[in-house]
Amino acid sequence: MKPMRLLTAVAALSFAMPAAAQTAAGASSPDGSISVTLTTDGDGRPVYTVSRKGQAILNQSRLGFLFTDVPKLDRHLQIIGQESSEFDQTWQQPWGEWQTIRNRYRELKVHLKETTALARVFTVTFRIYDDGVGFRYEFPDQPNLRQTNIAEELTEFAFASDGTAWWKPAFLWNREEYLYNRTALSAVGTADTPVTIKLADGTHVALHEAALVDYSGMAVARTEGNTLRAQLTPGAGRPKVTKSGAWTTPWRTLIIADGAPGIYMSRLMLNLNEPNKLGDVSWFKPGKFVGVWWNMIKGEWSWARGPKHGATNVHVKQYIDFAAANGIPGVLVEGWNVGWDGDWFGNGNDMDFAKPTEDFDADMLAAYAKKKGVRLIGHHETGGSASHYEAQFDKAFKFAADHGEMVVKTGYVTDAGQIERVDPDGTRLREWHEGQWMSNHFVRVAEAAAKYHVAFDSHEPIKGTGLQRTYPNWVAREGSRGMEYNAWGGKNPPEHEANLVFTRMLEGPMDFTPGVLSLKGQNDSDILSTEAKQLALYVVLYSPVVMAADTPENYAKYPRSFKFIRDVPTDWQDTRVLNGEVGDYVTIARKVRGGEDWYVGAVGDEQERSDSFDLSFLTPGKKYRAEIYRDGDDADYRTDKRHSVVYEKRVLTSSDKLTLRIAPGGGFAIRLVPIK
Repeated sequence: MKPMRLLTAVAALSFAMPAAAQTAAGASSPDGSISVTLTTDGDGRPVYTVSRKGQAILNQSRLGFLFTDVPKLDRHLQIIGQESSEFDQTWQQPWGEWQTIRNRYRELKVHLKETTALARVFTVTFRIYDDGVGFRYEFPDQPNLRQTNIAEELTEFAFASDGTAWWKPAFLWNREEYLYNRTALSAVGTADTPVTIKLADGTHVALHEAALVDYSGMAVARTEGNTLRAQLTPGAGRPKVTKSGAWTTPWRTLIIADGAPGIYMSRLMLNLNEPNKLGDVSWFKPGKFVGVWWNMIKGEWSWARGPKHGATNVHVKQYIDFAAANGIPGVLVEGWNVGWDGDWFGNGNDMDFAKPTEDFDADMLAAYAKKKGVRLIGHHETGGSASHYEAQFDKAFKFAADHGEMVVKTGYVTDAGQIERVDPDGTRLREWHEGQWMSNHFVRVAEAAAKYHVAFDSHEPIKGTGLQRTYPNWVAREGSRGMEYNAWGGKNPPEHEANLVFTRMLEGPMDFTPGVLSLKGQNDSDILSTEAKQLALYVVLYSPVVMAADTPENYAKYPRSFKFIRDVPTDWQDTRVLNGEVGDYVTIARKVRGGEDWYVGAVGDEQERSDSFDLSFLTPGKKYRAEIYRDGDDADYRTDKRHSVVYEKRVLTSSDKLTLRIAPGGGFAIRLVPIK
């Protein structure tokens, strides 16, 4: 890792020192393309603007807070000082889409103070990158704001022009599990972030947040025109956020690029998070897994005990054998523990995360898996009873570690706003999945699991905000309608994955559970995909832990396609987005970590299209054997030709260009191996 380089700095200003009021503060990105200003208007309201290449991105946008017990903080403010600095650092991810990441920005700190008797002070800190902006509020400990009860943020994002927005609704019962709307920016309702926007001139902006710790998750709601304003997730009490002493908010982030590929390629969100707090995490190894899961999702097996119980010795040994025979390192088992019988939805207080059912011999199966070179992946479903889970952290993660489980999948299946919290005095409260209490809960999970060298993959999660940098045992999360929705009625439409790449995937790794080659859900219903698209998802939708979600019996029917699933890695040295439009299509190339192979994946929507891209990412002068899995000429998700796949090999170099058909509901996958 290169050491931090502080290139320029202005000495920090003390809030206590007298200072003449300033009218404006500003700074630009290292390359000068993005500029930020902060001023105060005639009422002493702080407003900031953002521009790129001389064009306004955000017009004057207000800042401030409402509190539950003291006057609001948004006017009668003056700028009492500013300071700027530059930062340039290169750091390494232990796993990820890019092995090496450069963190280069210009920082602007603007200090503000009330002119009223309360005289409250705070700082707005901007970090300005060549591809976007992050900013946050920073409050010192002070007599008139020692205990802070936040009712709402007044942070605005007043876009300078209308555009097209891709967004999903916030604060509805099904948490993050909604399809993306495509509307005018001026027609956005109340939306979860990220919200991705294509402005009138074609500039793309992704609005989100980074480093969500000890705070409430931020949604946004349109106020008037093209202005969105922060809407914090509620808590169990009147304040949405409670703070004391000195504190900061998460970073509010704007990734800005010429087109959709640029917003995905940004590392801004990772860079705004704190470095790894866990130390050496080399005990975690990325990889694929199979599991006792899809038959449950389809209703053929059950989580509860009885004649349809899935997590039995017989079934689990079958999956261990299958994984070992195909070089797949993990086997997920759900429903293995006591607590699944009866109505557990929203009530997981009977769950015991160290007590297997009588037909699941954990010791025998762990030993059997180890002998076969396979690890079990545990499952901790809380049913929303988060405090009940916390009370079992030590025994739960010790049980996982004792049985060779390097990864545990956690779950919080209950309606939004129905997480059960139990305080030390026995008071029972109901929390939201993305409220302040739950943001702290997930950090507690990360810390507790790390003690036992266990990683976790959270389902029904809080949104991703780059915390995998700080807690690299938090390896994946669900959210945003993964493959399980294709088992049921109301399936994901063909455009869903092309939406996810430029929206949900900006949050970080997603456990989408791809690879259902049978293309069948419940009651033999058709999944709206071609077979080739299922392969492409392994490249397009990133996660270091990736499921081969279909059953061994179904994979036996599609051996050539299953070969790609066996071959494709889950950890990368480099990633390139070659082309794409939000919700329409995308082509992504990734280079395997520790090797020279490249993989390319592309997915489309319901439209047939011809996808052209060059191979300039390959090493010049080398020849590569391309193993191509593409939609057949007659492939179409709407017909019985959805399984039409062409397998072919070509010799290609960095100077070549490929043009391949993407069928309706289709895609393609390519492995590129250097020829020695």
